[in-house]
Amino acid sequence: MAPQIKYTKLFIDNEWVDAKSGKTFNTYSPHDESVIASVAEGDKADIDLAVSAAKRAFQRNSEWRLMDASERGRILYKFAELVKRDAEYLAELESFNNGMVLNVAKMITGAVYKSICYLASLADKIQGSTIPADGELFSYTLKQPVGVCGLILPWNVPIAMFVNKVTTALAAGCTAVVKPAQQTPLTALYLGALLAEAGLPKGVVNIVNGYGETAGAALTLHPDVAKISFTGSVRVGKLIQQAAGVNNLKRVTLELGGKSPLVIMDDADLPNAVQIAGYGIFLLQGQICVAASRLYVHSKIYDKFIQAAIQLAKSLKIGDPSHPTTQHGPQVDGTMLKKVMEYIEKGKKEGAKLVYGGKRLCRKGFYVEPTIFTDVKDDMTIAKEEIFGPVQSILKFDTLEEVIDRANANNYGLGAGILTGNINNALQFSKHIEAGFVWVNTYLGSGPQLPFGGFKDSGLGREGGFDCIDAYLEVKSVTMALPKKV
Repeated sequence: MAPQIKYTKLFIDNEWVDAKSGKTFNTYSPHDESVIASVAEGDKADIDLAVSAAKRAFQRNSEWRLMDASERGRILYKFAELVKRDAEYLAELESFNNGMVLNVAKMITGAVYKSICYLASLADKIQGSTIPADGELFSYTLKQPVGVCGLILPWNVPIAMFVNKVTTALAAGCTAVVKPAQQTPLTALYLGALLAEAGLPKGVVNIVNGYGETAGAALTLHPDVAKISFTGSVRVGKLIQQAAGVNNLKRVTLELGGKSPLVIMDDADLPNAVQIAGYGIFLLQGQICVAASRLYVHSKIYDKFIQAAIQLAKSLKIGDPSHPTTQHGPQVDGTMLKKVMEYIEKGKKEGAKLVYGGKRLCRKGFYVEPTIFTDVKDDMTIAKEEIFGPVQSILKFDTLEEVIDRANANNYGLGAGILTGNINNALQFSKHIEAGFVWVNTYLGSGPQLPFGGFKDSGLGREGGFDCIDAYLEVKSVTMALPKKV
């Protein structure tokens, strides 16, 4: 049974409204390509209304600005409990709209509850400092919210990205306009309703469905928006960074994906390594920014590893993501399906050896087989560019020093991992690899307490961890003359 679709309009000033143009667009099920719902299509006019609402909610004498920091935290804790209450529905909705395997959606929704609680706890932990300035002066700093934030979400993990961006902004005392990805607006809209139910004042969070070229661009260019947080492609991220300086100097946080290397040393536990590597690339059908999409395997175990990896890929059950035994679902839409298939063809043409998969399944929906290439070279397209699909590219190496240099010879720097029984290997790799998040003898393990972000073209800034809230704050220095000495 498909979940009931409860919200399809725009959420502005805590009200559900149609787009000013009256336009709508369809959102689809990746499983069978059917239309799930017709959703209001916002554009510049709707962004203007949403930003105006967020700006009013941020005024000096507004309910939100006058609210105690601890009360902001309490609203967010209530939001967390509502998410926990509706976790089953949210997971089903995410799976239905995104194509995510339901069991994975349930895992992510459970993790989201913890993230909200952690970020809510930061609301009354924002502190300035006293500074021993020279002379008869008393100096201190205030940390204050930047203002209206534009939060642009990706389609691969919509619930998690909504929570990370929105909850951080609210804990800092900001207001927000959220632009969900056009492929996956449904869980963002439902979370907006839960925020209102939790007691969030009018206008503090507004949600405008729409396309990047219209709603997203209008949000980025809006002069009353003080900050943009975007998760998505490098190409769009660079455009956003440029646009953020056109009408004012917006602060920008960018998380732009990666081509993350996972290194498997010859002393790694082979069966465990095969499982970790498979999980690292096939989770979410490879549609994850830190997917282990460059797999470097030591030459001594290379052949044995490949045979075991093929057996793992063969064992994955492909099908309806809502079925409890499914392990591998569809790509999010036809555009991503086409992109993945084009990369597979490039891999074959450039000389990589296709040892498993590589085909679109002959059924409705956007299904691609788990795919494995061997004999991959560093200069091949499938080893250099982010595919965002279930394509495992396996490369051979001989020494740790060699593989670190090869792994770093890429414009991305988001995630990286090493599997080894030698602590020196782990420490040297962690020290020298150019990546914002490094895993040792595991992959993809994380939590809200850890800062997440990338080096190089993988982005700017960090989300998560205690310091994530600083990206939503201004630092103000205050200096007062002390009374003259008696």
